[in-house]
This record gives sequence, structure tokens and C-alpha cells, in this order.
Amino acid sequence: MSQSVIAVYPGTFDPITLGHEDVVRRASQLFGKVIVAVAAGHHKKTLFTLDERIAMVREACARYPQVQVESFDGLLRDFVVSRGAKAMVRGLRAVTDFDYEFQLAGMNRTLMPEVETVFLTPSDRYQFISSTFVREIASLNGEVDKFVSAGVHARLMAKVGRTV
Repeated sequence: MSQSVIAVYPGTFDPITLGHEDVVRRASQLFGKVIVAVAAGHHKKTLFTLDERIAMVREACARYPQVQVESFDGLLRDFVVSRGAKAMVRGLRAVTDFDYEFQLAGMNRTLMPEVETVFLTPSDRYQFISSTFVREIASLNGEVDKFVSAGVHARLMAKVGRTV
């Protein structure tokens, strides 16, 4: 682990899944400090408010002392540079993610050449999980407790009008 390198793991985390948590765990083993950057999400309609998403991510990351959770609004480049980060962590679940993430990494390299993009894959058992799928399954009365932590599950059930 590099004690001096700060990494940023950005996303909307609507909600944070066990796959996201696995990427945080992996990143925390590689970098001295990991900032999980929760996007305000103006480009997406989110189920949870920014404050709710921050609370869920903080709860999920509480066991990692070198991980901090912050929100950001605007250009990710500005956030990353202002925090002195030298790496950006992106999770890859499948080949379908790669094309988009590869383009994004190229754009980010142009905007901030001093920052490296590091792709991490979650454990096999989490590779198919996405926040979008979790929200959709929950809203259709499906079971999602295998895909999110207990705290996130409780909040998700309350949000979609179901009891735990």
C-alpha cells in the first residue's frame, strides 16, 4: 500500500451495493487514503437524496479508517485536483462497462494528466450487481438483501414503501 497516495472513488451510490463496498475494501488496501466521492447526481434522477446517500456510504465504509466520504458537485476533475489525489478508482463489473470506462479514463487523462485511473473488479459474486438493478428489483417487490448491506436494505425498503 502506498501511504502517501490519495485516491478518489466517485459515483452516485444510489444506493451503495456490496459490489461498491468490495471495491472500497480493495482500494483501501492499495492507497493511503481513499475518498469516496458521492456525486450530487444532477445528471441522474436518484432515488435517495444526497444526504441519504452520504449517510449510507459513511455507514458502509466506517470500518476503514483511511476512507473518508465527501460529496461533490460539478466537474469531477476539480474535486480530484482540489483533494490532491493522484489516482481515481473505477469499478468494472463486466466487459460492457469497459468501453464507457475506457473512454472516461481517456477524457480524465486529458483533463488531469497527473492522475491515474485504476480499474478494480469486485469479487465474482458481486460482478452482476448494479444500483439500477437493485432499485428496480426493490420497487417491484423483489428481494435485494443479498446485494446490499443490512443498513442500506432497511433504508431501501422504507424508501420503496416496504417493511423489513
